[in-house]
Order: sequence, then C-alpha cells, then structure tokens
Amino acid sequence: MRRLIFCCVLSLIGVNAVLAQGEEELVKQVKAKLDKVNDYRAEGRMKMDVTFIDAPPSKITVYYKKPDRFKVVKNGGISILPKGGVSINLGSLLANKDYEVVPAKDATINGTAVKVVKLLPSDENSDVVLTTLYIEEKEKVILRANVTTRENGTYQIDLNYGRFTDWGLPDKVVFSFNTKDYKMPKGITFEYEKGEKKKEEIKNKKGSVEITYASYTINKGVDDSIFAKGN
Repeated sequence: MRRLIFCCVLSLIGVNAVLAQGEEELVKQVKAKLDKVNDYRAEGRMKMDVTFIDAPPSKITVYYKKPDRFKVVKNGGISILPKGGVSINLGSLLANKDYEVVPAKDATINGTAVKVVKLLPSDENSDVVLTTLYIEEKEKVILRANVTTRENGTYQIDLNYGRFTDWGLPDKVVFSFNTKDYKMPKGITFEYEKGEKKKEEIKNKKGSVEITYASYTINKGVDDSIFAKGN
C-alpha cells in the first residue's frame, strides 16, 4: 500500500513538472512574439473613468522602447497614468526574465479558453509581487493580466486584438484599479480634481483607463529623449 501511495505521489509530481514545462514554454513563446517589437510610436484615444478626475476623452501618443521604457502623452504634453510598478505595456511587464512560472487552473474570458499562469519574481525586493497571465494559446497573446504590486496595490489589464496580433500588440487596452491605490503624477491631482471631495469618498472605488489604438509605427526608432524627465 505504501509503495502504491509513493508511486502515485511520484506520478503527480511528474505530471506537475510536465505541466510547468509546458506553461514555461508558452510564456517564452508569448515573450518571443513581443520581443519582435524593439520600439513603437502609437496614436490612439484615451478615456478615463475615475471618481476624482474630470478629464474628457483625449487623443494620445504612446511611446515604447525595449526593454521597459513606456510613455503616454496626451494634449498638453502630460501623462495621467499611475506611477511606480504599474505598466499597461506587456513588453515592459515581461521585460524581467527573473521569475518562476507556476501553472494555474485553465479559465475562459469572454468565451475564449485561456491558459492561466502565475509569475513569481525571484527578487524578493521587486515591486511586483505576483503577476497572473491569461494566455490565448493559438495566437500566443495575453488577454488579461492581474498584477499585484507593493506600491500600487492590484490592477488588471484587459486586452483586445485585431490588426496588430502578429506583433502581440492590442487594439484596445482597459486598465482597471482601485482609486485608493492610484498614484497621480505630481501636479495632476489639482488640475483634474472635482471640487473638494474628501478622501473618504474615493476609497475603495473602482477606476479605469481605456486606450483604443488607431495606429502603430513599429521598429522605426524612438529617440531616448522622449523618455527624459520633463518631456
């Protein structure tokens, strides 16, 4: 009986090891697709739904440069996305290779079957504590990412693909978060704050930033000065 139990345990360990290898390979394939993009400039439209921000939908320009430089510029040359460990760019999210891939239970997103994997950073001081990816296997694209950070709480990214699927780049991104964890870039709070709302009124509220991309200019070069502070 003991021998049977021991054999069963070994079999389970073997199955889990095979599953882990399969998920690791899937993550590598997703990353390889994103790695084809060295840089891009994208034009799009951003819509915000945040309790304490009164900002109409606006045209934006998005810049990315490998491995993890990312910037969103709207009318007036300012960005109103959270700071810290937050990123709505998947290339930046997977730029750090130092993590362990752990398989999780398969799921379905909007009727599409996805593989679910968790990324555990090896660096215990990393701002990102845990990343959960929902991957569509056929196209090797991420449909959703849940990210838990030390500085900005937990946020979710939902992605829709179309014209730029071959590059792993989305047509639409919806970034959702808790407003109590939302960190505003310096000076922006006062520009967009609605009246004199008390902090208690915005605690535990949900907020979202939606970006719809109209076009990408891929691998044509993005000057480093774009990402300099003050620009």
